[in-house]
Amino acid sequence: MSYPYYGPPGYPPVEHPKGTTILVLGILSLVVCGLIGPFAWVMGNRTIREIDQSGYVYSNRGMVQAGRICGIVSSCIMIVVVGIYGIMFAVMAVGFATGVGS
Repeated sequence: MSYPYYGPPGYPPVEHPKGTTILVLGILSLVVCGLIGPFAWVMGNRTIREIDQSGYVYSNRGMVQAGRICGIVSSCIMIVVVGIYGIMFAVMAVGFATGVGS
């Protein structure tokens, strides 16, 4: 679906230079390494702010938004997994300290 262009007449819409980078980081954070997620999230927030404040219509705002959302999801998954591991290690430490594990 193509959206109408409401920028200055005679000028084609341009892509924000960081758009592809943010999308790639967001996808990689979900598929390969969750540690990249916060970077995609922060870069996406900054770029969305730049796009909104520029007054110029960028054609890849949706791409930046998708990468940002992938980074948010990846960061949340990473926080949950780290919390689960923390609880597991705490339970194991208490079990070994009280002699239940032996």
